[in-house]
Amino acid sequence: MVQAGKEGHRRYNHLVHEKSPYLLQHADNPVDWYPWGPEAFQKARQEDKPIFLSIGYATCHWCHVMAHESFEDEEVARILNESFVSIKVDREERPDIDQIYMSACQALTGQGGWPLTIFMTPGGNPFFAGTYFPKSSRMGMVGFIELLTRVASLWRRDRERIFQDSEKIRQAIQKETRLGTAGPALDQGVLRKAYEQFLRAFDPVRGGFGPAPKFPTPHHLTFLLRWYRRSQELPAANMVEKTLEAMRGGGIFDQIGFGFHRYSVDENWLVPHFEKMLYDQALLAMAYTEAYQALRKGQFAKVAREIFTYVLRDMAAPEGGFYSAEDADSEGKEGLFYLWTPRQVEKHLGDKLGHLFCRFYGISPEGNFEEGMSIPHISQTWQNFADQEKMSVSALARALEEAREKLFQVRAKRVHPLKDDKIITSWNGLMIAALAKGYQALREETYAQAARKAADFMLQRMRNDHGRLRRRFRHGHVAYVGFLDDYAYLVWGLIELYEAVFEVGYLEEAIHLNQVMIELFWDEEKCGFYFSGRDNEALISRPRDLYDGAVPSGNSVAAFNLLRLSRMTGKADWEKKADQLLRVFSAPVAEYPMAYTQFLIAVDFMLGPSQEIVIAGDPGLEESREMIAFVQRSFLPNKVLLFRAEGDAGRKLSALSPFVGGMRPLNKRPTVYLCENYTCQTPLTDLAALQATLK
Repeated sequence: MVQAGKEGHRRYNHLVHEKSPYLLQHADNPVDWYPWGPEAFQKARQEDKPIFLSIGYATCHWCHVMAHESFEDEEVARILNESFVSIKVDREERPDIDQIYMSACQALTGQGGWPLTIFMTPGGNPFFAGTYFPKSSRMGMVGFIELLTRVASLWRRDRERIFQDSEKIRQAIQKETRLGTAGPALDQGVLRKAYEQFLRAFDPVRGGFGPAPKFPTPHHLTFLLRWYRRSQELPAANMVEKTLEAMRGGGIFDQIGFGFHRYSVDENWLVPHFEKMLYDQALLAMAYTEAYQALRKGQFAKVAREIFTYVLRDMAAPEGGFYSAEDADSEGKEGLFYLWTPRQVEKHLGDKLGHLFCRFYGISPEGNFEEGMSIPHISQTWQNFADQEKMSVSALARALEEAREKLFQVRAKRVHPLKDDKIITSWNGLMIAALAKGYQALREETYAQAARKAADFMLQRMRNDHGRLRRRFRHGHVAYVGFLDDYAYLVWGLIELYEAVFEVGYLEEAIHLNQVMIELFWDEEKCGFYFSGRDNEALISRPRDLYDGAVPSGNSVAAFNLLRLSRMTGKADWEKKADQLLRVFSAPVAEYPMAYTQFLIAVDFMLGPSQEIVIAGDPGLEESREMIAFVQRSFLPNKVLLFRAEGDAGRKLSALSPFVGGMRPLNKRPTVYLCENYTCQTPLTDLAALQATLK
């Protein structure tokens, strides 16, 4: 039961010894919460009670609301403690549990989200699912107390029906996870079909796709950049450009402190859900970086730098790696940390600069959010506003930057939202990839250093004695066996980091972890990767994820990694595995490709033309650095890049990639060996010739 704390007046439940910030938020609830584990299931069996499973995460606004309304309430707690065994799960620590029971919720209700509310048998089979419930019934929503009373009564009076329904649900979930048989290879037609679906869904006025709410989904944009490169169809580039510009100008972007919020509840990108997630920063940084490379517009480089500024300032852990998220709420109100009134602005900037700032960023007396508060946003172009103010754009930019910096310092004194300071392996893999790509395109050494530090931390601290990845680190404590996305994303990050700094050890680690991933997660019967590995906890089903939602699926990223590593090492069996993976999921992808854009990026690579570029030479020579920088700055999404130096580094690379053994500098000059679609060209020793060839 809930125990009194050392102070004698504060009560704690079984979550008190957990490390998850989300679980610790509930450690002093009157609800007798248990973490997921055998103790809770044994209690449910012994006491013959159903299990109430609640899944959420630390920065989830509606999780906070339901906690305050219900889980901190004595009346609710009494019912839960008398009639149920209550389990609380952090979805970011245990995405395997979340994935299975979210599938149940979507199957039963047609929708999902967090907080995720599940009622299940002591054997773990769900029989009722939902999301947020208010404490008492209102506005057509069933109240949580009423729901608990109904479920408890049903458990006592009609147990057989519950077990029958739960078994049907379990079988349906297991059947769904086994879907997928090898189909025909996907061709360029599926890429075009996705492009045409985006054309139909595109909002030409505000950017983005579909109605509100609008999500960033950066892999949609990186796919469209590849389609533009392949087809030269200008609307693909226009959709990317419009969307990236609209997001940067909207309230979804933190105009004062930088970084992106989770998504926009409206169609104008104005009102966000204010939490900031590490994975959004990583994926959006990659999208803006690639847009800069592909479209050569400096504004996109600027946004990428702003994202990195936020991450390195606010999300970097001192020991290495990056924190998970920042909450939407502070002082009990959503978004309060980010909101302004004209009076607040003018108090700190003075009348003249304050008025200018408020006009440009739409901070008005009536406000655009709750209680007369305003979300800073940009609703017109810099040039138009500068013309209205009879200023040059450069003078306007200097004035607004001075104002932003002052307000940032003022805002720093406010009560900050909660920082979820756990370090998640998969999301750090994404951030390593983003920083490495940022270094390549923007030539900012700080990004390479941060990527190295994070990668070294992951490789040193996030593996067990057997070399298996762990999922989470917090306060010196490592927990949970890694999942598919932990391996796939970290391998992605290590590949990008090798291509940025050419330290062979990172490529070695990428190859090793990729092989471990195959051993642990590969489905030998039907191909593709399971989300849980052979050393993960066995749950009621073992799904294979494919949908590229807020983050790409592990299978999509793994396919891309397999293709790149096969070209970097000459391992044909990895290319064969990639082909098997792409074929086994070809039917759902061909039907609605817009939902699988990271998967399509792998298809795009497979279809080619792809390029293997090996630069041989002395990395200390200016000519070598110029060649490397040109390749790294260019938008060549279907290339792999190796650098063969002389000495130990060259020998190590040759051991991993035997085909580079004979590639050496010609006439003591750095030499580029370029192969495309399995055909090699004449080696190049001149930068101008390299530029002409790649263009």
